[in-house]
Amino acid sequence: MALKYYHAEPAANSLKSMIPLKEKGLEFESVYVDLHKFEQHEEWFIKINPEGQVPVLDHNGTIITHTTVINEYLEDVFPEIPLRPYDPVGKARMRFWNKFIDEHVMNHVSMHGWHRMVGVIARGIESGEFEKLMERIPLADQRKKWKTARAGFTEEQLADATAKIEAAVDKVEDQLGKSAWLAGDMYTLADINFYCHCGMMVERMFPEMDIPNRAPRLVEWRDRMTARPGVKAALEMPDHTNPALRTFTGHAK
Repeated sequence: MALKYYHAEPAANSLKSMIPLKEKGLEFESVYVDLHKFEQHEEWFIKINPEGQVPVLDHNGTIITHTTVINEYLEDVFPEIPLRPYDPVGKARMRFWNKFIDEHVMNHVSMHGWHRMVGVIARGIESGEFEKLMERIPLADQRKKWKTARAGFTEEQLADATAKIEAAVDKVEDQLGKSAWLAGDMYTLADINFYCHCGMMVERMFPEMDIPNRAPRLVEWRDRMTARPGVKAALEMPDHTNPALRTFTGHAK
């Protein structure tokens, strides 16, 4: 077995597949990709992932991208310590939550991160240099996102994203009143997904939501997640970013 994991700091997408690797006790070679030096758009990395995004899992030369896919792959290949239910109903519940988080949570939290931190980085780059950097980004949507962050997201866009996050928080809080974990009584990839993209930092990012009073079950769940040895080990992985930028930059692809 030879596993190599290309990642940025332990937040958001990079953390999302780092946790399963640690939870399963898998040995892997860690390759840090510095997003603030735009290493994800360097020629050497584009040869590994033509989309120019982290994280990437290399398993004996087979390249797997996109965190939800990486995590399901790890379940298929290394099922000994399961993070996915065995029964079809449990699997369906887990995949429902992953789909919800991927499609209705991640991008809205990401917008606020890009607005608050990535926009500052983008505006600090001189115009000519910025255009050169944009030319190196393979995905058109990512180029558009960088340009929007540089110009600034509108108040309407940010308010809409906040409303979507509030709805997601309420949905998770309601579910945690019915089961210990998102997909039922078992800790799964769905919990890891929500933790990495919203649950671990929602209080810091959105103090106006008054999360301790609005979603006390979410706070208790968050604390249980953070206390897990696998999560702790993942959070201790390398982080070379400026400390002032660490809260939000896990979304800066």
